[in-house]
Amino acid sequence: MNFHEYQAKELFAEYGLPVPPGKVASSADAAVTVAQSLGKGPWMVKAQIHAGGRGKAGGVKFCKTIDDVRAAAAGMLGTRMETYQSAGRALPVDLVLVTDATDIVSELYMSVLVDRGSKTISFIASAAGGVDIEQVARDTPEKIHTLEVDFVEGVQPYHARRLAFAMGLEAKQAGQLTKIMLGLYRLFNDKDLALVELNPLAVVAGGNLMALDGKINSDDNAEFRHPGLAAMRDESQEDPAEAAAVRNNLNYVTMDGNIGCMVNGAGLAMATMDVIKLAGAEPANFLDVGGGATKERVTEAFKLILSSDKVEAILVNIFGGIVRCDLIAEGIIAAVKEVGLTIPVIARLEGTNVEKGRELLANSGLKITPAVDLNDAAQKAVAAVKSA
Repeated sequence: MNFHEYQAKELFAEYGLPVPPGKVASSADAAVTVAQSLGKGPWMVKAQIHAGGRGKAGGVKFCKTIDDVRAAAAGMLGTRMETYQSAGRALPVDLVLVTDATDIVSELYMSVLVDRGSKTISFIASAAGGVDIEQVARDTPEKIHTLEVDFVEGVQPYHARRLAFAMGLEAKQAGQLTKIMLGLYRLFNDKDLALVELNPLAVVAGGNLMALDGKINSDDNAEFRHPGLAAMRDESQEDPAEAAAVRNNLNYVTMDGNIGCMVNGAGLAMATMDVIKLAGAEPANFLDVGGGATKERVTEAFKLILSSDKVEAILVNIFGGIVRCDLIAEGIIAAVKEVGLTIPVIARLEGTNVEKGRELLANSGLKITPAVDLNDAAQKAVAAVKSA
């Protein structure tokens, strides 16, 4: 789950990280009220969407006067914003964050993430922070510093000092970075996060460090332990189909192809998408309905797939282990009838009572084509799309 910048900063402040004072507003008048409460200015007005690159898209404005604050907020609120990090979607701007503008001396970068390669929580830091950190990593990788944290030892002050001096910070700033890194490590573990990013972590006038922008991503598998984080979810920022999948306990990711996939098991779903590509087409989605493929779950899965107008055929690939194949077939038939499908459905079943399941599908009188294996299913799905 992603978080807005203002939510990330609230969590940063809770764990002792320095952030500029500010508050969100949902109207231009409210933005003016926030600015006036902060002092004489200048201020920053920042669109709150689940994507980076807002500055280049006009979503971050420096405001010298109250009239500037009003104009900036009015120009953002109620619009939709697309950035190079929004995956081709224009996201709604329902809130703006109004903060004090700070005098930036230099911009640093710091992130914390789970590094599956080293099987550690890792810090990544650079003295070359800012909006083009990706280019820094690509063109001058020597400016990127990494700390792989030993799970038993945890983050120690000497780790932070080593990173600080590698980035050219002074002794006072090294002490501040130590506090920031220790706070980030506690936040990351306490909240079961997957990513925390400070960009920029700025050196401001007076030489102090301050987190001017922040990004947080949590581990959805741990959401049940953190109802407070779950309450921060903003479905308006998510793909509507993916948000619906979350509500129905389905794992769904929208893709760009024209063959919808309904599979039980993440590994089998990945393999299904690969075989579709090998057969000469593109998958329209990743969809794992889980081990208990009941009629209700299958029906909801069909609805999710059909929410895309790109889908021209659906490939169902189910292994009947927990649930028998004949029961799965009955669920597929009932779901197809309920949804009123008009596009071809190719179904590959394997497992307990597979022959009975295939027989039910073949005799259903619906546009459901049984397949004997995954390659056969993919080829039939591609053929159905090409003949449409």
